[in-house]
Amino acid sequence: MQDWEQMPFFLAVARTGSLRSAAEHLGATHATVRRHVDALENTYGVQLFRRTRRGLTLTAAGETLLPEAEEAETLLTRARNGLQGLDREASGKIRISVDPMTGHFLLAPVFAEFCRIYPQVDLEISLTFEIEAISKLETDIAIRHAAEITDDVVARKLQALPIGIYASKDYIEANFPRKSKQGQGLDFIGYGPVPELMDWIERSPFPQANIRHKVLDPEMHLHLVRAGAGMSFLPTWCAQVFPELQRVPGGMLDETRKTWVVFHEDLRRIKRVRIFVDFLAQSLITAGRAAR
Repeated sequence: MQDWEQMPFFLAVARTGSLRSAAEHLGATHATVRRHVDALENTYGVQLFRRTRRGLTLTAAGETLLPEAEEAETLLTRARNGLQGLDREASGKIRISVDPMTGHFLLAPVFAEFCRIYPQVDLEISLTFEIEAISKLETDIAIRHAAEITDDVVARKLQALPIGIYASKDYIEANFPRKSKQGQGLDFIGYGPVPELMDWIERSPFPQANIRHKVLDPEMHLHLVRAGAGMSFLPTWCAQVFPELQRVPGGMLDETRKTWVVFHEDLRRIKRVRIFVDFLAQSLITAGRAAR
C-alpha cells in the first residue's frame, strides 16, 4: 500500500508541528515532506493538518489517524528488530541510555573495553536523566537505578547501588572535630525541596546540619564534594573512582537501590544485545570483587 511510504512524513509533521522541522528530522527537503503529506491527504480524501500561528496542527481526521500510524510504526520497528535478531553475527549498532554520572565515571571504561573486544559493534550512547521508553523502542538498552523495575520489560539486576554520605578527606578533618552531636557546623549540598533527600537528612546522624545551595545535577554534587564544599549522598562506587572522597564518620548507608539493565522482550534474540548485557554484568561483578 502506497500510504505506508507516506506515514513517516505524516508522523514527523505531527510531532514537530512544521514541514521544515519535519524535513530536518527526516533528512529530507521541505518539498518532499509536503509532497508526501499531500499524497496521503489525497489518498484518504481528507485534510490532515490545518495551518495556525503556531504551525501545523492536526485536524480531527489527523487526530484519528495519529494513534493508528504510531501503532503501525511500532509494529514495523518490532518486525525489523526481530529480523535483525535472526542474524547470528555480533555486529551492528546498540543504542544505550544511561545517566551522565554513571556513564562518565563508572561505565565509560566498560564500554571502551567492549568496543575493543567486539570491533564490529557500534555504541550509540545517550547520556540523559530522562527514562527513554523501552516499550516504544526509543532505545535498545537502558541502565536505570531503582529499588525495582515495574515496567513491562526484560530487567536484569547488575549490582547493588548502596548510597552513603560522602565528603572530602580535607572537609572531614577540618569540620568534624568541631561539629555538634546533631550535625551543627556541617553542610549538606542541597537539591532543593526534594522530599526523599529531606527524609534522608532527617534520618541521618546529622539532622541539624545546614543545607546549602540548590544543585540539581548529581555529577555537580560529586565535584563540589570532591572540592570540599560540603557533604552529599553519593553511590559508594564514587569513592573507588575518586580516592579523595570518604564516607563521613557515623554516616548512614542506604541499600534500597539496585542498578538494572532493561530492554524490550523483542531484543532478546539479537546476539549483540545479549553479548553486551552479559559483558556489562560480568564487568561490574568483577569490578565489585576487586573493590572489596
